Amino acid sequence: MKSVVITGSTRGFGLCMAKKFLQQGCRVTVSSKNQNSLEYARKELAEFSGSVLYTAADVTSMDALEKLWARSWDTWHTIDFWINNAGQNSPYMRFYDLSKQYMDGVIDTNIKGMMYGSQVAAKNMRAQGHGQIWNMEGLGSNGMIQPKTIIYGMTKHALTYFTKGLALELEGSGVLAGRLSPGMMPTDFVTQGLDGQKSPMENEKFIKIINILGDWPQTVADFMVPRILNNSKNNAHLVWLTPAKAGLRFALSGFRRRKLLQSQP
Repeated sequence: MKSVVITGSTRGFGLCMAKKFLQQGCRVTVSSKNQNSLEYARKELAEFSGSVLYTAADVTSMDALEKLWARSWDTWHTIDFWINNAGQNSPYMRFYDLSKQYMDGVIDTNIKGMMYGSQVAAKNMRAQGHGQIWNMEGLGSNGMIQPKTIIYGMTKHALTYFTKGLALELEGSGVLAGRLSPGMMPTDFVTQGLDGQKSPMENEKFIKIINILGDWPQTVADFMVPRILNNSKNNAHLVWLTPAKAGLRFALSGFRRRKLLQSQP
């Protein structure tokens, strides 16, 4: 039975991945820095109670992530997969209008948090002799620039570079590193403004693109999780929204209307 740790897994795609891993017979550590979110996840995953560990962890703290590993290890006695899924967005506004608070939050979570989690997992997985580390790509990973999201995109572009380098450094150690590219999903992370600030939902073009290219997070999790479990390749890159799939959806968009999001009144 495989054991999985997923940061930021009490909502959205992280929660959907947790559910799919559990359905596949895995044991899962669900984590969040928010205790109320943990209680929500506990209700959502109630049917799997014997196979889930719920623990609070702020990914911007190395100490918290070391404790997350230790508690998971004490519970499962092995950790086969560590998924750095926790992320933070910024308000939908131009970079020069962002406050230092938002800049620090995105960088601390998306870059430092991912690096801290990768380091904790790499050190301990090398000691146990096996394991896989997966980092979550997003808008900006492929170099595409979208105005009003550039600080978030910058962190994801850095994540891609870092994960490729991590895989190279882990070569021959028995530990693998890879990237997950889930595409566009209409989760709260994307559709709701941070702290009541501006959100992309104010942009009609954004809504149209999500309706053409987006998918529900459970659909993407159903695709990703079996492939993670079956992976044996270092520097693997699992992609849901491939260029070919995106091209086909654009080509069919005039004939097939998809309504994942509605315009705000």
